[in-house]
Amino acid sequence: MLADAFVYLIAAVVMVPLASRFGLGSVLGYLVAGVLIGPVLGLVGTETQDIQHFAEFGVVMMLFLVGLELQPKMLWQMRHRLLGLGGLQVTVTAAAFFAIGALGFDLAWQSALAIGLMLALSSTAIVLQSLNEKGQMKSAAGESSFSVLLFQDIAVIPILALIPLLALPELSNLHGATDDGHGGGSFVDHLSPILRTLVTLGAVAAVVVAGRFGVNPLLHYIAKSKLREMFTATALMLVIGIALLMTMVGLSPALGTFVAGVVLADSEFRHELESDIDPFKGLLLGLFFITVGCGIDFAVLGENVSLVLAITVGLIAVKAAVIYGLGTLFKVNLPDRWLFALGLAQAGEFAFVLLGFTVQNAVITAEMSKILNLVVALSMFLTPALFIFYDRVIVARAVQAEAREQDTIDETGSVIIAGQGRFGQIINRLMMGNGFSTVVIDHRSEQVEMLKKFGVKTFFGDASRPDLLHAAGLHSAKMLIVAIDDMHAAIEMIKHARRERPDIHIVARASDRSDVYRMYYAGANDIIRETFDASVRAGRSALEALGVHPHAAERRINAFREIDRDMMLLMAQHWNDDIPPYENEAYVAEGRRQLKIMEDALAGKRTIFQEKAERGWSAR
Repeated sequence: MLADAFVYLIAAVVMVPLASRFGLGSVLGYLVAGVLIGPVLGLVGTETQDIQHFAEFGVVMMLFLVGLELQPKMLWQMRHRLLGLGGLQVTVTAAAFFAIGALGFDLAWQSALAIGLMLALSSTAIVLQSLNEKGQMKSAAGESSFSVLLFQDIAVIPILALIPLLALPELSNLHGATDDGHGGGSFVDHLSPILRTLVTLGAVAAVVVAGRFGVNPLLHYIAKSKLREMFTATALMLVIGIALLMTMVGLSPALGTFVAGVVLADSEFRHELESDIDPFKGLLLGLFFITVGCGIDFAVLGENVSLVLAITVGLIAVKAAVIYGLGTLFKVNLPDRWLFALGLAQAGEFAFVLLGFTVQNAVITAEMSKILNLVVALSMFLTPALFIFYDRVIVARAVQAEAREQDTIDETGSVIIAGQGRFGQIINRLMMGNGFSTVVIDHRSEQVEMLKKFGVKTFFGDASRPDLLHAAGLHSAKMLIVAIDDMHAAIEMIKHARRERPDIHIVARASDRSDVYRMYYAGANDIIRETFDASVRAGRSALEALGVHPHAAERRINAFREIDRDMMLLMAQHWNDDIPPYENEAYVAEGRRQLKIMEDALAGKRTIFQEKAERGWSAR
């Protein structure tokens, strides 16, 4: 057991950071790790199937954490997408695969229907993990994907109930309908339909009532012990207990824990529960992805490589086409529509469970199940590549397709502002409020249109283009304010403006010290770090709260600004953009000297810090 655990862990530790470093995402790293230790090197064996059933609990934990982020009111607001988008996706996709199976592969309608329903489901684990890593869960694609995935989890329940009814007489003699521990053998199996429904509804109601009225007092009691490990144990107990209850009544454990998470979304212990469960979720999901990679049977793949690849590509193409069409119907914008379609184009982890269940219930043959297992695994394996394709190809083309023509700038002003985001907007309001005429350029069409509704004239275009700068009045303006996010474009703009107008005053926005040095050498006069002033103001408030008189606090803050500015100028003399800062000996030495000045000031020694503060200050 220890040897196997070590193999899985070392594979993850080696491959996942490598995959992340090359921009491939953690999921692909886990999958490649599984392929290496399984089919390629043979370091793990048949135990991976049992481990996979255990690792699937990571999906249960993930749905619990997702539920914690969704308040009941928010879930109610999603009902149209949940039922409409999710319901249509499962129905239309299953119908498409049913038609392909029955007509294209000449399968019995029972087998074609079962396969269609299985392949209509997508991978909750891969999709949500990838969307979270990319920060896309709050986007239209993320919300649509979540709605569909949640409906799919609900749909597993009627699919499990339907499969035994699809048994083929000619296969019944070969396969007995025995319990595999996933689809059958639940507590309610031998009850009458009415009683089974009542017990199931009672279990869901028990989760809701316990979550609303019982969990918070329990967590308060545990919190009083001040033992962190007990809180972690309680969180795990809740998730495992709910999953066990759902399994006993024949429901999806992931669905049950999701309901519990939604019920607890308003709890004051929500963040504590998240922090305790999240590490277990991450490790189990990683283990699940590794087992998917381990489960790829290269022997069967070698014998049926053309068939498997054709079905896999067909699966991805059909699902992507159906989901893209539904995205269009539900008015998902173009880039998000592509992400929505490509993200959900694979088969899901529930297919592994359902395939075994269909074989045991004499719906498909064992040979067909082996082929479909490979198809499911390969489609999941290819999903990270689809996300990469979206990032590097689709996004650029979609943005280009939606891009509008750049505006013709027919005005000039004394101040040119490049960028009308949260930084540039404030500067523009301040300039206009003091009677200075401005010409504002921004490259985001939606931002330009939004500002027009408020009466703020903004020209659409790429301000880093020299022709637009000249059209905006570069040769006559008194000042250029560079407030764009793209640092490379900002520096090129500063260089061009300084070369064309040596006398123009350039104010630039920087995010950190390295940006300051680059802009300094490019020719900017005033360089403002976007978080510096806010941090200094927070420091002044802290000094006043600690008893320093407001007048004295302002003097000290003003002195700090002067010292920091002088320090930046001195360190800029030693900056070399071609050498990493920690390898630049002169830069490091100057930094150490400046920090010593600060330390002396903090220690109360009479230094330039006190001298500057005691000279007084004047408003500027």
